[in-house]
Amino acid sequence: LEQYKGNVILIVNVASKCGYTSQYDGLEALYKKYKDQGLVVLGFPCNQFGSQEPGSEAEIQNFCRVNFGVTFPMFSKINVNGDDTHPLYRYLKSEQPGILGTEIIKWNFTKFLVSKEGKVIERFGSSIKPISLEKEIEVLLK
Repeated sequence: LEQYKGNVILIVNVASKCGYTSQYDGLEALYKKYKDQGLVVLGFPCNQFGSQEPGSEAEIQNFCRVNFGVTFPMFSKINVNGDDTHPLYRYLKSEQPGILGTEIIKWNFTKFLVSKEGKVIERFGSSIKPISLEKEIEVLLK
């Protein structure tokens, strides 16, 4: 993530076959609107919730591009919970635990907002629509 230093970053665990998959539209809209001001959206596919991300990397990228016009960076499939949790997600969860201090990611499309300085500012649950993060993003971009 070193290459994104100095950017405001929205990190999201994503899935192609989820009830929240339509949030790709909102994530892409935020990225397009604010990327020139320093916002980066990073998508991390994860198959840990109801096996809703079964595809290969190529299939996932193609699905996102064709169905939602996704142009923000998409990464390899990772685990966000359990013994094999990706180190980035270990860090994000320790910095911004969920409800009652639990670190577990509860579902796809959990979002973490990170400042230009690399501080994990806030964690947003799956049901929070990307567009509703605009005010927080604008404050961090200033």
